[in-house]
This record gives sequence, C-alpha cells and structure tokens, in this order.
Amino acid sequence: MDDQLPAVIAKIARVLAVKPEYFVTHPSELRVVRALSDEELRDITREHGWRVVRRVGGRQIEFYNDAGVSFRPL
Repeated sequence: MDDQLPAVIAKIARVLAVKPEYFVTHPSELRVVRALSDEELRDITREHGWRVVRRVGGRQIEFYNDAGVSFRPL
C-alpha cells in the first residue's frame, strides 16, 4: 500500500462528512486509489460506509456515502 493512502482516505472522509459525494480527479490521488486492488478498495469503502464507482476511462473515481450501510434504526 502507498504511504499516501491514509491522507487520501482522510480527505475523502472529510469531504463526505459535508457532501454526499467526492470525485477523485487529482492525478496524485488517482495514482494512490488506482494502486489498490478491487478487494482492497471494497474493504476500505465498506469499513467507512461508502460506495465507490470506477468509471470507464479511469479519469475519476467516485465515492458516495452509502445510506444502506450508515442507517441504523434507533
């Protein structure tokens, strides 16, 4: 894993705390996220309650808050 991964995860978490989606488009962030295998990326997103979408062409990777994961009845 890249040593920049914790910083990218923190940035995604910070943005998703106030917005419903975050698009990774910066080349250095894309490099870090692309270096992850599909399984690693799924594990990270599941752990944080996010959804991830990799678009064809690879110019951006989208992260969303996953309402199904974060909903917890009272």
